[in-house]
Amino acid sequence: MIVGIPKEIKNNESRVGMTPAGVFELTKNNHTVYVQSTAGEGSGFFDKDYLVAGAEILESIEEVYASSEMIVKVKEPITQEYSLVKEGQILFTYLHFASSEPLTKAMIKSKAICIAYETVEDAEGTLPLLTPMSEVAGRLAIQQGAKYLEKPVKGRGVLLGGVPGVAPGRVLVLGAGVVGIQAAKMAAGLGAHVTIMDVNMKRLRYVNDVMPPHVVTEFSNEFNIRKHIKTHDLIIGAVLLKGAKAPNLITRDMLKEMRPGTVIVDVAVDQGGCVETTRPTTHEDPVYIIDDVVHYSVANMPGAVPYTSTVALTNVTLPYVLKLANLGWEAACEKDASLKKGLNIIAGEVVYQEINEAFGW
Repeated sequence: MIVGIPKEIKNNESRVGMTPAGVFELTKNNHTVYVQSTAGEGSGFFDKDYLVAGAEILESIEEVYASSEMIVKVKEPITQEYSLVKEGQILFTYLHFASSEPLTKAMIKSKAICIAYETVEDAEGTLPLLTPMSEVAGRLAIQQGAKYLEKPVKGRGVLLGGVPGVAPGRVLVLGAGVVGIQAAKMAAGLGAHVTIMDVNMKRLRYVNDVMPPHVVTEFSNEFNIRKHIKTHDLIIGAVLLKGAKAPNLITRDMLKEMRPGTVIVDVAVDQGGCVETTRPTTHEDPVYIIDDVVHYSVANMPGAVPYTSTVALTNVTLPYVLKLANLGWEAACEKDASLKKGLNIIAGEVVYQEINEAFGW
């Protein structure tokens, strides 16, 4: 199969769809790999590294799309890429269709085979291709949240870990999945007081077992959320509904109950956000303020640490890429039930029900 690795063109997206090590495995299996020139530079991988791994370098993104049977990338296509996706072409990447009707309609029109990293689901119900980026995003959420709590950037002026004689900052984590656990772990490591909320008691029991005593759990409902937003300095939105739009757990009116300078980091922004006032931002312009509450909602947070993110992503995507390349998408999805769940759009037809539900189709 001919596999294409285009350069990411989303704002400040420095990750790349595959490392040279991943390319080497594909060429070793007699597949042709086209990598767009400079595609890996942002992650610390150069054209010469890909050439050594057996790839061929193409100059333009148009050439990569036109020449490839399967496109492997990181982020969903943006507007200028829509027309490049071909009928019958396999598109294997993060897609997050439920948060973008224009993207969904464009990929339906393209008649491509769209397989979403974020809906590939294993027998245990976990999302193996989303997990590493969720781990990165969860940890980054605290790193960025701590920064934006500083007064020069309009935060409350709170040091998360406190100092002797001064209480530590308070962090509220909404969701006890991968993002929430990693965020809680990082915040606890800094010495912050952490409250983590979820509707899944099994997850809360797990958190209670593995986290230190200054991480406390509470069942998530509107009453409890309204109670905690009044007293917490940093709020992490870590909610995920597989393939569906995130619910609004914090509404516009609730911002007025927060103290000025409270910081919200909504990691769920890729799925529409779990805060009503969330809108996607970029690493170039990451924050905005509504009702004196600082919102950080960068839609590609792991792009801030592209080397770590690219290596972590290739580690988990490569086995699936090899299956698709070796067998073709139909046979690969027939043999691998987890990969089959990644199918979102097939030749113009939406086959993932949550996408239809998101748009009322």
